[in-house]
Amino acid sequence: MIEVDKLVKRYGPTVAVDEISFAIARGEVVGFLGPNGAGKSTTMRILTCFLPATSGAARIAGHDVFSNSLAARREIGYLPEGVPLYPELRVKEYLRYRAKIKGVPAKARKNRIAHVMDRCGVTQVARKLIGSLSKGFRQRVGLAEALVSDPPVLIFDEPTIGLDPHQIREVRQLIHDLGQDHTVLLSTHILPEVEMTCERVLIIHNGKLVFQESLSEIAKHGARGTHVIVEARVPAETENTFLNTIPGVQKVRHRAFGNVSHFDLEVAPEADPREEIFQHAVQHGWTLRELRREQPSLEDIFVRLTTGDE
Repeated sequence: MIEVDKLVKRYGPTVAVDEISFAIARGEVVGFLGPNGAGKSTTMRILTCFLPATSGAARIAGHDVFSNSLAARREIGYLPEGVPLYPELRVKEYLRYRAKIKGVPAKARKNRIAHVMDRCGVTQVARKLIGSLSKGFRQRVGLAEALVSDPPVLIFDEPTIGLDPHQIREVRQLIHDLGQDHTVLLSTHILPEVEMTCERVLIIHNGKLVFQESLSEIAKHGARGTHVIVEARVPAETENTFLNTIPGVQKVRHRAFGNVSHFDLEVAPEADPREEIFQHAVQHGWTLRELRREQPSLEDIFVRLTTGDE
């Protein structure tokens, strides 16, 4: 549904987007991450036909965003970070106006507006002026506007900004549910939000796409990311160098706190030596205080890829 091929955007000598390529299939909910200035918003503006690219190609539901932008726009529901609303209109009036512009059939318009207002939690403010609403409610009106024509592709830029914790939970669930029938590209700085709603992650840094993987494969991203932590009382006469000989253990860091030893084992992503360590502890009189395996989180990977550590 979304296809991007070697997309480039230059502002004079500055390259904001540098030959990025990716594809998102129907029914996928994909997180689009990156630090400020990485090129996320520029890419989303190109995909939504607000901004021309310097070179490359992008298609929405098979429509080229450059040569057939009107057809591409009909397939998109877009929620930008700063929601552009008409403060002098009432919520229902605004949604009726937008539904008409977006070509929602007159016979279906009333039911469709009622449906999106209910789904986005703005039914109770339907008769209020948009200018009198809180930031959170304005954000939800923008979300309802993006859904009003029931487009197959949804592009959301910071959809939960300004919402309270209860509203954030509701919007996260809504985005997750929308993935059953829509293709969703979600940009946010809230990484737990991505972990709760998305199936796959794209990370952009300095205009380049540096990572794209499903969340189920996140733990396999890098060998340096997986650790096993061991804390135990180790008898002074016991040799503990066996930790370095366990298959899959790549590095062992040891610190002693009195008669308590703390070991940090860097292991291969597929390795899990905990059972072997436990058996050794039982046989050699170790008193285990802690034994756990740590896999890299999305935050770990994001920081690593956007700070030049890898």
